[in-house]
Amino acid sequence: MWDRFELAPDPPPSGGLDVAAVLIPIYEDGHGVTRLVLTKRPDTMPTHAGHIAFPGGRPDPGDDGPAGTALREAYEEVGIPPEDVEILGYLPPIHTVEFKLMVVPVVGRLPGPPDLVPSPREVVRVYQPSLEHLADESRWRYEDWNGHRVWFYDLEGDVLWGATALMTRRLLGLSAY
Repeated sequence: MWDRFELAPDPPPSGGLDVAAVLIPIYEDGHGVTRLVLTKRPDTMPTHAGHIAFPGGRPDPGDDGPAGTALREAYEEVGIPPEDVEILGYLPPIHTVEFKLMVVPVVGRLPGPPDLVPSPREVVRVYQPSLEHLADESRWRYEDWNGHRVWFYDLEGDVLWGATALMTRRLLGLSAY
């Protein structure tokens, strides 16, 4: 199942851009269903307020590249221990429209359902959708925005959209455009 993802073995070069990283945590629940971990950011956050996102952010000086940043952020935001994550590889980076920033998606496998501990400062809700539901093309819609196709997905009454939606579609091998 895990080999169906088309992942790069190494992170991409930054090309001089500011770099952030997110962890795309994947696990199989106790019923053979493969799931992702996504979070909703509080409306009080200075950036991406109220957005659904993968755990992640900008690097700290001690981080060991994008994987180190993604692992640290996932631990800080939802309590996923870095040692529990097997890094599977990297999706193509996303250049965000809102900020001049390159976001590196780091895909990691968890050994089973995680015991999540959301940080109340950074997370107001956790989602654990199945890949099967996310892969259903009929559940997606898009709009053109300033020459960019922006994808939207209704996720339990909230909206997954923007860079996180594009990362999700790329992970699942769905058309990005």
